[in-house]
Amino acid sequence: MSQYPYELQPSTFEVVELSNGRRVEIAKATPRFQRWVGTAVINNYGGKAVLDFAGQPSFAELLVLRLFENSGCSGVWVDSFARRNRRYWGEDTSVALPGTAERMLNVIRDRDMKARCWDVFCWRDDEIFFAELKRKSHDRIRDSQRRWLAAALEEGLDLKSFLIVEWDLETRETV
Repeated sequence: MSQYPYELQPSTFEVVELSNGRRVEIAKATPRFQRWVGTAVINNYGGKAVLDFAGQPSFAELLVLRLFENSGCSGVWVDSFARRNRRYWGEDTSVALPGTAERMLNVIRDRDMKARCWDVFCWRDDEIFFAELKRKSHDRIRDSQRRWLAAALEEGLDLKSFLIVEWDLETRETV
């Protein structure tokens, strides 16, 4: 089984400089997603792009989570802003993590309280994955996310546990 979902196979690397000056190469996937064109979504979470995943509206974080789930992983969207772990869209969609997953996040958070977890946290057997989503030309890795990476690496996680997903919208050709 491939480490990452088929649709998120890395095509390049991104060099990330950590606060201690160490530079690391993180695998980067560059998928293109389709914009949702169905019924308008009332709550777009402050302006997030609404994407189409299998005929349903989705945010990029939930779409990437579904791709990991389809490859045999369990996981959550770590909604750092609302301080919730989510698996579904909506206001009341917080989920509790299994004990080992919760402990992993807490150990990393305890290393650096200014660190912010990456968007998607998944696990499969003894593998751990963190994916940070960045819309192409709209976003970049923040200091708090570099701090999370550094803290996780200090805890012994492997660089292969991290994936940057720099996504873009698919352009639809008209005929």
